[in-house]
Amino acid sequence: MTRYASECCPPSETSSEPLRDEDAANAQLARLAKALGHPARVAIIRLLLRRDACICGEIVEELPLAQSTVSQHLKQLKEAGLIRGEVDGPRVCYCVDEGAIALLRALIEGLG
Repeated sequence: MTRYASECCPPSETSSEPLRDEDAANAQLARLAKALGHPARVAIIRLLLRRDACICGEIVEELPLAQSTVSQHLKQLKEAGLIRGEVDGPRVCYCVDEGAIALLRALIEGLG
């Protein structure tokens, strides 16, 4: 059963504006890039963007990884602020933090 972000994740509170201080913006970009520094985490972000939201078990079904490995990657993405998760009974529903993705895009565009 796929859940939608509106059902399990509240609207993003993350600002999509990069910090004005260049050193702080560089630190923001480095933190987000580090979170995406593993192909499995990139795959999870792509999956969540396609589906809008997922229960952890659905993510495990889509990726050739063990439940514990997927959970560890989800934890790292959540700590970086790229995804959010909400407890839904015995499961956790995950979704992309749209504000964080917009921030990442702005920071990358600012490289040029």
